[in-house]
Amino acid sequence: MNSFGRIFKVTIFGESHGASVGFVVDGVPAGLSLLENDFILDIERRKGGVQKGTTPRKEDDIPIFKSGIFNNKTTGAPLTILFENNNTRSKDYEEQRKIPRPGHADFVASKKFGGFEDYRGGGHFSGRLTVCLVAAGVIAKKLLQNISIVSRIIEVGGETDIDKGLEKAIAAKDSIGGIIECKVIGLPLGLGEPFFDSVESVLSHAVFSIPAVKGIEFGSGFAAAKMFGSEHNDTLINEKGETKTNNAGGIVGGLTNGNELVFRVAIKPTSSTPKTQESLNTSTLEIEEFAIKGRHDLCIALRAPVVIEAVTAIVMADFMLLEQHIKRVL
Repeated sequence: MNSFGRIFKVTIFGESHGASVGFVVDGVPAGLSLLENDFILDIERRKGGVQKGTTPRKEDDIPIFKSGIFNNKTTGAPLTILFENNNTRSKDYEEQRKIPRPGHADFVASKKFGGFEDYRGGGHFSGRLTVCLVAAGVIAKKLLQNISIVSRIIEVGGETDIDKGLEKAIAAKDSIGGIIECKVIGLPLGLGEPFFDSVESVLSHAVFSIPAVKGIEFGSGFAAAKMFGSEHNDTLINEKGETKTNNAGGIVGGLTNGNELVFRVAIKPTSSTPKTQESLNTSTLEIEEFAIKGRHDLCIALRAPVVIEAVTAIVMADFMLLEQHIKRVL
Protein backbone atom coordinates (compact mmCIF):
# COMPACT_ATOMS: atom_id res chain seq x y z
CA MET A 1 0.00 0.00 0.00
CA ASN A 2 2.30 2.76 1.26
CA SER A 3 5.53 0.72 1.30
CA PHE A 4 7.93 -0.35 -1.44
CA GLY A 5 11.03 -2.54 -1.53
CA ARG A 6 12.24 -5.81 -0.04
CA ILE A 7 15.48 -4.98 1.80
CA PHE A 8 15.71 -1.22 1.20
CA LYS A 9 12.07 -0.73 2.17
CA VAL A 10 10.49 2.74 1.96
CA THR A 11 7.20 3.69 3.64
CA ILE A 12 5.71 7.14 3.06
CA PHE A 13 3.06 8.89 5.15
CA GLY A 14 1.30 12.23 5.56
CA GLU A 15 -0.99 14.53 3.60
CA SER A 16 -0.50 17.67 1.53
CA HIS A 17 -2.08 19.98 4.14
CA GLY A 18 -1.44 17.88 7.25
CA ALA A 19 1.12 18.79 9.90
CA SER A 20 3.88 17.04 7.98
CA VAL A 21 4.80 14.40 5.45
CA GLY A 22 7.52 11.85 6.04
CA PHE A 23 8.99 8.45 5.40
CA VAL A 24 10.62 5.47 7.05
CA VAL A 25 13.41 3.48 5.42
CA ASP A 26 14.22 0.06 6.78
CA GLY A 27 17.31 -1.82 5.63
CA VAL A 28 19.82 1.05 5.54
CA PRO A 29 23.23 -0.39 6.52
CA ALA A 30 24.72 0.97 9.73
CA GLY A 31 27.52 3.53 9.50
CA LEU A 32 26.34 5.57 6.51
CA SER A 33 27.16 9.26 7.01
CA LEU A 34 24.00 11.32 6.73
CA LEU A 35 23.73 15.07 7.25
CA GLU A 36 21.01 17.65 6.66
CA ASN A 37 23.15 19.18 3.90
CA ASP A 38 23.10 15.88 1.97
CA PHE A 39 19.45 16.52 1.11
CA ILE A 40 19.60 20.17 0.04
CA LEU A 41 20.53 19.81 -3.64
CA ASP A 42 17.88 17.28 -4.64
CA ILE A 43 15.16 18.82 -2.48
CA GLU A 44 15.82 22.24 -4.03
CA ARG A 45 15.49 20.67 -7.50
CA ARG A 46 12.03 19.38 -6.59
CA LYS A 47 10.72 22.65 -5.14
CA GLY A 48 8.13 24.81 -6.83
CA GLY A 49 8.70 28.49 -7.49
CA VAL A 50 12.29 27.88 -8.57
CA GLN A 51 11.60 28.01 -12.29
CA LYS A 52 8.94 29.34 -14.64
CA GLY A 53 5.88 27.10 -14.88
CA THR A 54 5.97 25.70 -11.32
CA THR A 55 3.69 26.25 -8.33
CA PRO A 56 4.37 29.32 -6.14
CA ARG A 57 3.83 27.18 -3.01
CA LYS A 58 7.16 27.12 -1.18
CA GLU A 59 8.10 24.92 1.77
CA ASP A 60 11.46 25.00 3.53
CA ASP A 61 11.61 21.19 3.45
CA ILE A 62 14.31 20.90 6.07
CA PRO A 63 14.64 17.21 6.99
CA ILE A 64 13.82 16.44 10.61
CA PHE A 65 15.56 13.24 11.74
CA LYS A 66 13.41 11.27 14.17
CA SER A 67 15.07 7.84 14.34
CA GLY A 68 17.87 5.73 12.89
CA ILE A 69 20.56 8.46 13.16
CA PHE A 70 23.15 8.86 15.91
CA ASN A 71 26.23 11.07 15.72
CA ASN A 72 25.41 11.77 12.04
CA LYS A 73 25.63 8.06 11.16
CA THR A 74 22.89 5.56 10.39
CA THR A 75 22.44 3.02 13.17
CA GLY A 76 20.94 0.15 11.17
CA ALA A 77 17.55 0.78 12.80
CA PRO A 78 14.58 2.11 10.77
CA LEU A 79 15.35 5.64 9.62
CA THR A 80 12.49 8.16 10.00
CA ILE A 81 12.53 11.66 8.49
CA LEU A 82 9.79 14.32 8.56
CA PHE A 83 9.11 17.44 6.47
CA GLU A 84 6.75 20.03 7.94
CA ASN A 85 3.90 21.61 5.96
CA ASN A 86 3.88 25.31 6.80
CA ASN A 87 2.66 27.02 3.62
CA THR A 88 -0.87 25.70 3.07
CA ARG A 89 -4.13 27.34 1.97
CA SER A 90 -6.79 24.76 2.81
CA LYS A 91 -9.68 27.16 2.23
CA ASP A 92 -9.11 26.85 -1.53
CA TYR A 93 -10.15 23.19 -1.29
CA GLU A 94 -13.02 23.54 1.18
CA GLU A 95 -14.89 25.76 -1.27
CA GLN A 96 -14.67 23.28 -4.15
CA ARG A 97 -15.29 20.04 -2.23
CA LYS A 98 -18.69 19.46 -3.84
CA ILE A 99 -17.25 19.51 -7.35
CA PRO A 100 -14.61 16.77 -7.84
CA ARG A 101 -11.75 18.07 -9.97
CA PRO A 102 -11.34 16.26 -13.32
CA GLY A 103 -8.06 14.40 -13.48
CA HIS A 104 -7.65 14.32 -9.70
CA ALA A 105 -8.40 11.52 -7.22
CA ASP A 106 -11.12 13.59 -5.51
CA PHE A 107 -14.10 11.49 -6.66
CA VAL A 108 -12.57 8.01 -6.45
CA ALA A 109 -10.90 8.74 -3.09
CA SER A 110 -14.22 9.91 -1.63
CA LYS A 111 -15.94 6.74 -2.79
CA LYS A 112 -13.14 4.42 -1.66
CA PHE A 113 -12.79 5.94 1.82
CA GLY A 114 -16.43 6.83 2.39
CA GLY A 115 -15.85 10.59 2.53
CA PHE A 116 -13.31 10.35 5.36
CA GLU A 117 -10.32 11.14 3.15
CA ASP A 118 -8.31 14.34 3.66
CA TYR A 119 -9.34 16.27 0.56
CA ARG A 120 -7.15 19.33 1.20
CA GLY A 121 -4.60 19.67 -1.57
CA GLY A 122 -5.24 16.09 -2.64
CA GLY A 123 -4.40 14.68 0.79
CA HIS A 124 -2.29 11.51 0.62
CA PHE A 125 -2.66 11.46 -3.19
CA SER A 126 -0.78 14.74 -3.54
CA GLY A 127 2.51 15.26 -5.34
CA ARG A 128 3.59 16.92 -2.09
CA LEU A 129 4.60 13.45 -0.88
CA THR A 130 7.22 13.18 -3.61
CA VAL A 131 9.52 15.12 -1.26
CA CYS A 132 9.63 11.86 0.72
CA LEU A 133 10.62 9.91 -2.38
CA VAL A 134 13.33 12.45 -3.21
CA ALA A 135 14.77 12.28 0.32
CA ALA A 136 14.71 8.47 0.34
CA GLY A 137 16.44 8.66 -3.04
CA VAL A 138 19.22 10.77 -1.53
CA ILE A 139 19.97 7.93 0.89
CA ALA A 140 19.80 5.34 -1.89
CA LYS A 141 22.18 7.38 -4.07
CA LYS A 142 24.72 7.49 -1.23
CA LEU A 143 24.58 3.71 -1.00
CA LEU A 144 25.04 3.32 -4.77
CA GLN A 145 28.33 5.28 -4.65
CA ASN A 146 29.90 5.00 -8.15
CA ILE A 147 26.60 4.45 -9.97
CA SER A 148 25.38 7.58 -11.80
CA ILE A 149 21.66 8.35 -12.23
CA VAL A 150 20.73 11.39 -14.32
CA SER A 151 17.30 12.50 -15.56
CA ARG A 152 16.44 15.39 -17.85
CA ILE A 153 13.40 16.86 -19.55
CA ILE A 154 13.57 16.11 -23.27
CA GLU A 155 10.17 17.41 -24.31
CA VAL A 156 7.39 19.74 -23.10
CA GLY A 157 4.09 19.86 -24.96
CA GLY A 158 5.61 18.06 -27.94
CA GLU A 159 8.46 20.58 -28.17
CA THR A 160 12.14 19.78 -27.58
CA ASP A 161 12.62 23.48 -26.86
CA ILE A 162 11.33 23.60 -23.27
CA ASP A 163 10.61 27.36 -23.29
CA LYS A 164 8.66 27.01 -26.52
CA GLY A 165 6.56 24.25 -24.98
CA LEU A 166 5.83 26.36 -21.92
CA GLU A 167 4.87 29.33 -24.09
CA LYS A 168 2.25 27.11 -25.77
CA ALA A 169 0.67 26.47 -22.38
CA ILE A 170 0.87 30.13 -21.34
CA ALA A 171 -0.74 31.23 -24.61
CA ALA A 172 -3.53 28.70 -24.18
CA LYS A 173 -3.92 29.56 -20.47
CA ASP A 174 -3.72 25.85 -19.80
CA SER A 175 -1.36 23.23 -18.33
CA ILE A 176 0.90 20.95 -20.35
CA GLY A 177 2.78 17.66 -20.08
CA GLY A 178 6.27 16.47 -20.90
CA ILE A 179 8.71 13.60 -21.34
CA ILE A 180 11.68 12.83 -19.09
CA GLU A 181 14.62 10.61 -19.96
CA CYS A 182 16.63 8.82 -17.27
CA LYS A 183 20.04 7.15 -17.67
CA VAL A 184 21.85 4.92 -15.18
CA ILE A 185 25.55 4.25 -15.67
CA GLY A 186 27.69 1.76 -13.74
CA LEU A 187 25.20 -0.96 -12.84
CA PRO A 188 26.70 -4.46 -12.50
CA LEU A 189 25.63 -7.31 -14.75
CA GLY A 190 22.77 -9.53 -13.67
CA LEU A 191 20.60 -7.40 -11.38
CA GLY A 192 16.96 -8.41 -11.46
CA GLU A 193 14.99 -11.60 -11.90
CA PRO A 194 13.00 -12.99 -14.85
CA PHE A 195 9.27 -12.28 -15.14
CA PHE A 196 7.65 -10.62 -12.09
CA ASP A 197 10.79 -9.10 -10.58
CA SER A 198 12.49 -8.07 -13.82
CA VAL A 199 14.27 -4.72 -13.65
CA GLU A 200 11.64 -3.27 -15.99
CA SER A 201 8.79 -4.63 -13.83
CA VAL A 202 10.09 -3.31 -10.51
CA LEU A 203 11.28 0.01 -11.91
CA SER A 204 7.96 0.57 -13.69
CA HIS A 205 6.11 -0.18 -10.45
CA ALA A 206 8.14 2.48 -8.65
CA VAL A 207 7.90 5.05 -11.44
CA PHE A 208 4.12 4.69 -11.67
CA SER A 209 3.89 5.50 -7.96
CA ILE A 210 4.79 9.08 -8.92
CA PRO A 211 1.64 11.16 -9.44
CA ALA A 212 1.09 12.28 -13.07
CA VAL A 213 3.14 9.47 -14.68
CA LYS A 214 1.17 7.93 -17.56
CA GLY A 215 3.74 5.94 -19.53
CA ILE A 216 7.23 4.41 -19.56
CA GLU A 217 9.46 2.91 -22.25
CA PHE A 218 12.90 1.29 -22.11
CA GLY A 219 15.59 1.62 -24.77
CA SER A 220 13.98 2.02 -28.19
CA GLY A 221 10.61 1.54 -26.49
CA PHE A 222 7.54 1.74 -28.72
CA ALA A 223 9.73 2.37 -31.75
CA ALA A 224 10.79 -1.29 -31.45
CA ALA A 225 7.37 -2.30 -32.79
CA LYS A 226 8.34 -0.77 -36.15
CA MET A 227 11.80 -2.38 -36.38
CA PHE A 228 13.09 -5.67 -37.81
CA GLY A 229 14.54 -8.11 -35.30
CA SER A 230 17.98 -7.90 -36.88
CA GLU A 231 17.79 -4.12 -36.55
CA HIS A 232 16.63 -4.13 -32.94
CA ASN A 233 19.07 -6.77 -31.66
CA ASP A 234 22.11 -5.34 -29.87
CA THR A 235 25.38 -6.92 -31.03
CA LEU A 236 27.62 -8.04 -28.16
CA ILE A 237 31.16 -6.64 -28.57
CA ASN A 238 33.07 -7.76 -25.45
CA GLU A 239 32.94 -9.92 -22.31
CA LYS A 240 31.83 -6.98 -20.19
CA GLY A 241 28.47 -7.18 -21.92
CA GLU A 242 28.86 -3.97 -23.91
CA THR A 243 26.85 -3.86 -27.13
CA LYS A 244 27.16 -1.93 -30.39
CA THR A 245 23.67 -0.45 -29.97
CA ASN A 246 21.42 -0.19 -26.94
CA ASN A 247 17.89 -0.76 -28.18
CA ALA A 248 17.26 -2.95 -25.13
CA GLY A 249 17.98 0.00 -22.85
CA GLY A 250 20.47 -1.94 -20.74
CA ILE A 251 18.09 -4.76 -19.79
CA VAL A 252 17.77 -8.22 -21.39
CA GLY A 253 15.62 -11.00 -20.00
CA GLY A 254 14.73 -8.73 -17.10
CA LEU A 255 18.40 -8.48 -16.06
CA THR A 256 20.88 -5.62 -16.35
CA ASN A 257 23.32 -6.41 -19.16
CA GLY A 258 26.25 -4.11 -18.42
CA ASN A 259 25.16 -1.28 -20.68
CA GLU A 260 23.66 2.09 -19.81
CA LEU A 261 20.12 1.67 -18.50
CA VAL A 262 17.90 4.07 -20.45
CA PHE A 263 14.19 4.76 -20.09
CA ARG A 264 11.73 7.57 -20.74
CA VAL A 265 8.65 8.61 -18.78
CA ALA A 266 5.53 10.43 -19.98
CA ILE A 267 4.11 13.01 -17.55
CA LYS A 268 0.52 14.15 -18.09
CA PRO A 269 -0.52 17.82 -18.01
CA THR A 270 -1.25 19.12 -14.53
CA SER A 271 -4.92 18.37 -13.84
CA SER A 272 -5.42 21.71 -12.06
CA THR A 273 -5.55 24.06 -15.03
CA PRO A 274 -6.44 27.78 -15.19
CA LYS A 275 -9.16 27.05 -17.74
CA THR A 276 -12.81 26.88 -16.77
CA GLN A 277 -13.92 23.24 -16.77
CA GLU A 278 -17.04 21.18 -16.16
CA SER A 279 -17.67 18.53 -13.53
CA LEU A 280 -20.46 16.92 -11.53
CA ASN A 281 -21.69 18.78 -8.48
CA THR A 282 -22.16 15.84 -6.09
CA SER A 283 -24.73 17.76 -4.04
CA THR A 284 -27.05 18.83 -6.86
CA LEU A 285 -26.08 16.02 -9.30
CA GLU A 286 -25.89 18.68 -12.01
CA ILE A 287 -22.99 19.34 -14.38
CA GLU A 288 -21.47 22.72 -13.52
CA GLU A 289 -18.77 24.98 -14.80
CA PHE A 290 -16.05 25.80 -12.30
CA ALA A 291 -12.51 27.15 -12.05
CA ILE A 292 -9.88 25.53 -9.86
CA LYS A 293 -8.41 27.78 -7.21
CA GLY A 294 -5.10 27.28 -5.44
CA ARG A 295 -1.44 27.24 -6.45
CA HIS A 296 -0.52 24.74 -9.12
CA ASP A 297 2.19 23.84 -11.61
CA LEU A 298 1.77 24.89 -15.23
CA CYS A 299 3.94 21.88 -16.15
CA ILE A 300 4.53 19.32 -13.40
CA ALA A 301 7.14 17.60 -15.59
CA LEU A 302 9.56 20.43 -14.77
CA ARG A 303 9.86 19.18 -11.19
CA ALA A 304 9.80 15.47 -11.97
CA PRO A 305 13.38 14.63 -13.11
CA VAL A 306 14.76 14.49 -9.55
CA VAL A 307 11.79 12.35 -8.46
CA ILE A 308 12.46 9.92 -11.32
CA GLU A 309 16.10 9.75 -10.23
CA ALA A 310 15.03 9.10 -6.64
CA VAL A 311 12.74 6.14 -7.31
CA THR A 312 15.34 4.72 -9.70
CA ALA A 313 17.96 4.92 -6.95
CA ILE A 314 15.56 3.27 -4.47
CA VAL A 315 14.95 0.38 -6.87
CA MET A 316 18.63 -0.07 -7.70
CA ALA A 317 19.73 0.09 -4.06
CA ASP A 318 17.21 -2.62 -3.25
CA PHE A 319 18.45 -4.80 -6.13
CA MET A 320 22.07 -4.23 -5.09
CA LEU A 321 21.35 -5.18 -1.48
CA LEU A 322 19.53 -8.30 -2.65
CA GLU A 323 22.60 -9.29 -4.68
CA GLN A 324 24.87 -8.27 -1.75
CA HIS A 325 26.72 -5.72 -3.86
CA ILE A 326 26.23 -3.29 -0.97
CA LYS A 327 27.60 -4.50 2.35
CA ARG A 328 28.05 -2.85 5.73
CA VAL A 329 29.31 0.70 5.32
CA LEU A 330 31.82 0.36 8.16
